[in-house]
Amino acid sequence: MKHAEPHNTETPTLAERLGDHFTRQDAASLSPETRRAVKRLLLDYIGVAVAGSQTESGSVARQFAALTGGHEQSTLIGGQGRVPAMQAAFANAISSHSVELDDIDVLALFHFSPPVYSAALAVGEELGASGEQLLVALAAGCEMMERLSNAANWSLRNRGYHTTPTCGVFGATIATAKLQGLSPAQTVSALGMAGASASGLMEMYGPSMQKRFNPAPAARNGVTAATMAGLGFTGAATIFEGERGFLAAFTDKNQPERLVENLDKPYPLEIEFKPYSCARPIHNAIDCALEIRRAHFPDVRRIIGMEMPRHPDWALYHQNARPSTYHEAQVSVPYSVAVALTDGQALFAQYNDERLAEPELRRLSDMLRITVDATLPRGVSCKLIMDMDDGTRYVSQVDYPKGSIQNPMDDSELRAKFDSLTVPVLGAERSAELARAILAIEDCGNIAELMRLTQPEAR
Repeated sequence: MKHAEPHNTETPTLAERLGDHFTRQDAASLSPETRRAVKRLLLDYIGVAVAGSQTESGSVARQFAALTGGHEQSTLIGGQGRVPAMQAAFANAISSHSVELDDIDVLALFHFSPPVYSAALAVGEELGASGEQLLVALAAGCEMMERLSNAANWSLRNRGYHTTPTCGVFGATIATAKLQGLSPAQTVSALGMAGASASGLMEMYGPSMQKRFNPAPAARNGVTAATMAGLGFTGAATIFEGERGFLAAFTDKNQPERLVENLDKPYPLEIEFKPYSCARPIHNAIDCALEIRRAHFPDVRRIIGMEMPRHPDWALYHQNARPSTYHEAQVSVPYSVAVALTDGQALFAQYNDERLAEPELRRLSDMLRITVDATLPRGVSCKLIMDMDDGTRYVSQVDYPKGSIQNPMDDSELRAKFDSLTVPVLGAERSAELARAILAIEDCGNIAELMRLTQPEAR
């Protein structure tokens, strides 16, 4: 067996360069653009997590966290009581991933907030961190997560690994390390232990809750890795580029240099938001359907054929035309197109088990034929070609879905989304108070005050 060469201490490893980079970041390092992006995501994350906490998967996660007992450190969003920070991070990550409305990166490969925000809010509350400290930690965690995804994908995804947890555990680790004030050496050790616990498979589509679970271990393991490093436990400095390191184990092709490119420049953190309650690569398909609906008002009963060319990056995913649960429906292009055409929207209300057997939805879902078109410009690009019984043909192509950087949701749209998710759980008054606290997060002296507002008032 070939043995790995010992680390040359004169040449910093990737983890050592990242450890030094993230340790030096502070509030002054945040560009106005990054600060705004992180704050907008905080509003979005909490709204989505509050709503997700009321789903079956969110409820089970909260029950699990409460059953384990321990110190009352951090809030269970949407529930009652406080639990150890690691357990709050775990449960809140599931809640925030349970309604398929969480954020997305520009390539639609991962969600920043379930692992990173769940870990940072739980640890920040435990430590009594300020809003400013929280923003720094969130920005660092998101940057770490995206840097690693850029280095590892598309090979990581194509080998069957889920980017949100596999890369998210490193983001959760860095966010926690920032809040705990770890040294560069401790941060390197934390990254090593994050690599030891990186996991998450794309075998998650189907009728079960499997997909909801994936970010939870990443959030919890990030807290664990940083906390252990802070106590003196040491980890591998070669965790990224080592012979048996993350990139070698999880990818066939990789770009390790992308982990550390432009470390001396502000990181352009690009976060996209989801207006529809389903997997992000499906949003282009929904926008196609809604565009045709708005422009032509087609009678869905007279549609006789639909074809959807998709870019090769995503064409082979989300093809299930007969979902048996709403979990499956949220990762189904045919169902999502059908419900968008009939209802004119694709919110969480459209994804429920009672709707799945509706004859017209079934007919439209079965009709949609998905094909591969390598000429489409982006990985998430798609086109809808719709034929009517009178020979009319409607065509729509969407390259940048609503909520993308190029086609953004503005602040009022994000706030409307937040209100729609939180008011049914928290009530209008508490929801408004929570939104005000988030938007003024820099003035918050202790984020425990913010987290208290994420729970319904005790009756």
